[in-house]
Amino acid sequence: MEPLPSLAVVIPLLSATALLAVGPAVGRPVLDLAGAAAAAATAVVCVLLATTSTLVVTWFGGWEPLGGEAIGQNFAIDPFGAGTAALAAVLTAASLLFSWRYFEAIGALYHTLMLLFLGGMVGFALTGDMFNLFVFFELLTTTGYALTAYEVERPAPLQGSLNFAVTNTIGAFLLVHGIGFLYGRTGTLNLAEIGRELGDGPPDATVIVAFLLISTGLFVKAAIVPFHFWLPDAHAVAPTPVSVLFSGVMIELGLYGWARVYWTVFSGQLEPHVGDLRVLLVAIGTLTAIVGGVMALAQWHLKRLLAFSSVSHAGLILIGVGLLDAGALAGAGIYTLAHGAVKGALFLAVGILLHHHRSVDEGRLRGRGRSQPVTAAVFIAGGLGLAGLPPFGTTLGKQLIEEAAAHLHYEWVGAVFVVAGALTAGAVLRAAGRVFFGWGPPPRRDVEQAAEEPLPETDDNGTGRQHTPAVMLLPAAALVVIAVAIGLAAPLAGAAESAAERFVDVQAYQAAVMDGATVRLEPRPGVALNASAMVLGALAAGGAVAIALGALNRDRIPQRLLRPVTAVAVPALTFLERIQSGHVGDYVAWITVGAAALGGSYLLVLR
Repeated sequence: MEPLPSLAVVIPLLSATALLAVGPAVGRPVLDLAGAAAAAATAVVCVLLATTSTLVVTWFGGWEPLGGEAIGQNFAIDPFGAGTAALAAVLTAASLLFSWRYFEAIGALYHTLMLLFLGGMVGFALTGDMFNLFVFFELLTTTGYALTAYEVERPAPLQGSLNFAVTNTIGAFLLVHGIGFLYGRTGTLNLAEIGRELGDGPPDATVIVAFLLISTGLFVKAAIVPFHFWLPDAHAVAPTPVSVLFSGVMIELGLYGWARVYWTVFSGQLEPHVGDLRVLLVAIGTLTAIVGGVMALAQWHLKRLLAFSSVSHAGLILIGVGLLDAGALAGAGIYTLAHGAVKGALFLAVGILLHHHRSVDEGRLRGRGRSQPVTAAVFIAGGLGLAGLPPFGTTLGKQLIEEAAAHLHYEWVGAVFVVAGALTAGAVLRAAGRVFFGWGPPPRRDVEQAAEEPLPETDDNGTGRQHTPAVMLLPAAALVVIAVAIGLAAPLAGAAESAAERFVDVQAYQAAVMDGATVRLEPRPGVALNASAMVLGALAAGGAVAIALGALNRDRIPQRLLRPVTAVAVPALTFLERIQSGHVGDYVAWITVGAAALGGSYLLVLR
């Protein structure tokens, strides 16, 4: 076990360096296989770490705490962090395997950036040091900028990368200043030691400002409304295998980081305010889930559709985290794993459509996917997974969240999951009906706006392909299977509950990190899907089918029935589309507004 924590980061980072060095001298197959193998090896290491029965603490160079003070750098690895890192590695391996036949020509720089991105994500999930959290945050973010603008000769990726860079740099600026406030207050950067130094007294102004800055910085990364504007712009223009990582795990890392910092650093001082803080976080999560779902339904660009779907599901995960309860946190963890697999499969399916037809526009693709039954099956299954239809893992995750919410008298949270699931899955199923079956009329906006759509990201000779290589289909299908397997793995839910109880136990975390105590996870019985979760999942899926069929047959619906809906929906959509302007200055303004609103809310909650 001793070398595993180091290997989890060393493997991707050293592999990236090696591929960059030898890239010009080896062929493309070597680069693809070596990159995927490095990511797969990282995944194996992270899975081994996630299945340990204790909190794994590693002090690099043997610099262990002395006299109750941390003097070295450490990893403090629990199943949640290791599981998130494993998800990142699995999605990276799938993306690199998919890339093998997706790109006609690509250099070693792409593989290097992908592995650096993976190293940043893994380090972010495993570190026990506040400043290293920021360093890994920056490593994955800056490589994300470069990957978004990988096709640097085209203006659209440059613009998307610029929006991504400016907004996330502001987030990083706020995060590092929050860390600075904590360092000034406690004199240390170790998460466990900061929490011990702060103790459980009332928070002073320095702590509240640090909490606000760190929350805002991580919410920008997690694309929480109103900090989300950068994400659809980046997803629409990034190479599709990169979008898998952005939607599947990168934004979820922002929420994992918030949960890690909250429970290890702030939970002691903020404990008297948990009730009010819970109301605020669940409200923000609900707003994010609904806004993302509505905007997903309004998209015709398939990658933007999936990007807004990710915003919506980030809101649902925030609800699970923001309930500030171990059971809900366990559900959020399972939901994150299942959503990552489902979203990865959906993006890869869109990549296959792009590979064949040179377009990701729903209108242009109308009926052109009829000859792709496997891709259609993956796409439809992914849509149903977003709805939370049993037995997908999303169902099991939201079951745990809903049970915890009901225990805390938030019974209406189940309705939020149904509505958000129906909206996002309805958008995906509508696209599936139009693309793979040719249902519905051509979109009216097709004539006016199709010419404005960003060009596809591949740089081949402009002709579509008739054959889908197995290395493109298999990763997409495998991710769907993984999402279903998570839902059927009753022991996984029990393990998640056990891990969540340890995750929120700040005294145990401090004892393990600072005192070398052995903290074991208590085994819990497995949790199977119950009837209520299956009914709610079926309700969301049914709602999604109804929304999709209604959108595809809109012209057949009597106007008197549509009028009340359009009277509400059109002004709301018009406003949401107007503020999603594509201008980075507008996005910076919304970050300012959001930070001010969050700060005012924190002052009210923590007064």
